[in-house]
Amino acid sequence: QVQLVESGGGLVQAGDSLRLSCAASGLTISNYAMGWFRQAPGKEREFVAVIRRSADNTYYADSVKGRFAISRDNAKSTTYLQMNSLKPEDTAVYYCAASSRTPFLSTYYARGSLYDYWGQGTQVTVSS
Repeated sequence: QVQLVESGGGLVQAGDSLRLSCAASGLTISNYAMGWFRQAPGKEREFVAVIRRSADNTYYADSVKGRFAISRDNAKSTTYLQMNSLKPEDTAVYYCAASSRTPFLSTYYARGSLYDYWGQGTQVTVSS
């Protein structure tokens, strides 16, 4: 059974940092592109970042570019999202997701329907 379990969320102040983790079981994450999405109250889910099978290939939403960094440790089956300079508008539930699509084209990155597995989410709240 595949599971993705996010952790590391919490309540922080604007300008602070958090690191989210996504621990995978039941799959080999080196075979998957791993993404992070978020959903704020009353808003649609939005793409945040993705790291392709090759850890050199990362892509970010414009809203987080330069502040967030996605990485992966295949040996630990864990994907990370380092979030710096947090803003109140970053407040959301953050979800990690795994996609087995091959090739994983750039047009796929933000399309949640093309990810096979999802975690349950972790809440991030940034106060002003």
